[in-house]
Amino acid sequence: MIKTAKRLETVQEYYFSKKLREVSRLAASGKPIINMGIGSPDLQPPAKVLEAIKGSLNDVSAHKYQSYQGLPELRTAISSFYKNKFNVNTNPEDEVLPLMGSKEGIMHISMAFLNEGDKVLIPNPGYPTYTSVTKLVGAEPFFYNLSEENNWQPNFEELENQDLTGVKIMWVNYPHMPTGTSATIETFNKLVAFGKKHQILIINDNPYSFILNDNPSSILEVEGAKDIALELNSLSKTFNMAGWRVGMVLGNASFIKEILKVKSNMDSGMFYGIQKGAIEALSLSDSWFLEQNKIYTERRNLIWQLADKLDCVYDRNSTGLFVWAKIPMGKKTTDITDAILYDKDIFITPGTIFGSQGEGYIRFSLCVTSAIIKEAISRI
Repeated sequence: MIKTAKRLETVQEYYFSKKLREVSRLAASGKPIINMGIGSPDLQPPAKVLEAIKGSLNDVSAHKYQSYQGLPELRTAISSFYKNKFNVNTNPEDEVLPLMGSKEGIMHISMAFLNEGDKVLIPNPGYPTYTSVTKLVGAEPFFYNLSEENNWQPNFEELENQDLTGVKIMWVNYPHMPTGTSATIETFNKLVAFGKKHQILIINDNPYSFILNDNPSSILEVEGAKDIALELNSLSKTFNMAGWRVGMVLGNASFIKEILKVKSNMDSGMFYGIQKGAIEALSLSDSWFLEQNKIYTERRNLIWQLADKLDCVYDRNSTGLFVWAKIPMGKKTTDITDAILYDKDIFITPGTIFGSQGEGYIRFSLCVTSAIIKEAISRI
C-alpha cells in the first residue's frame, strides 16, 4: 500500500470542503437547505468586467502561456488601485505580483520564507488556511489570542511576554475575518514596529476592505512598512469574482522576488482574459462599491434580525462579508449550529472552526438574498 506523505498527518481536509458535502447530501435528499455558511459572493461581477473578458478572447495572445508576473498593465492597474484607494505607492515593475487568488499567496509566501521548524504567529480566531499551510511546509503554528474585550486586536503586551525565538512570520487579517473588526492605524503602526524589533515578517491579508467599510486601510500605509510587511489582497469579494481566482501580493522588491521563485514553479501564468477583466475591475469608480454596499446593508440588517431571533449579540460597527454573533451564555457553538442545520435546514458556520477563541460565536454570511434571509427568519 502506498503511504501518503507525513505532512498530511498534520492537517485535515478543509472544513468547508467536508461540511458542504454534507449540506449537499441533505439538499439532495429533499431538505430545503439555506446555506449561510460560506462567503462566496452570489452577486454578478461588474458588467464592464464581463465585456472586457469577452472582448479579449480574439486577441492574438489570448490563449498563450502568460507571464508569471502577469500583464504589465495588470500590475500597473493594481499599483494605481493601491495609490487611489490607500495612498500607497508601489512600483508595478517589481513590488506587485498578481496571484491566482490570495489563498495561493499564503502557500507561496510560506514556501518562500519558512524552513522546517520555524514558528508562525497565527491569529485565534483566524482563517484556518494559515494553520494548515504552516503545517504543510513543516513549520510550527504559534497562536496569539484575539478577544472581544480587546476589540479583536493583537495584545502586544502578551506578545512581548512570549518566547518569540524562531518566529519568522506573523499573519494578520484586517478587516478581520471572522469578526469583521477593522484594524486601526495604531494597530498597523504597532505591527510594523513589532516586526522590525523581532525581525518577523508581517503579512496582512486584506480582501474585505471595501465591503461595508467607509475607511479602507492597508498596512503599507505605515511609514517603513515595506521593510518588514507584505499585503495580500483579492478581487474575489470586492468585485464578485471569487471563481476567477485573482489576487495579489504587494511589498518591497526583494520579498516579491523570492515569492516569484516559488510561484514561477507552481503555475504557468493567469489566463489572459481574466487579467483583462481584472484590469477593468480595478479601474471602476466608487459608485460600484456604493451600489454593492446598499445590497449588503439590507442583507446585514436582516441577518441582525435573524441573530436577534437566536438570542445572539453582535457588533453593529463590524465590516466585511459576515456577521459574527455571540450565542447565549452556557451554550456550545456546534450544538447550536447542528440544531439549526438539522431542525431548521439552515447552515451557519460555527465559530470554533476559526480557533478555540471562536467558541461561543457563530458566523453568518451575507452571500444570500434578502428573500432567503427572510425565509430563514420565518423558520426560526
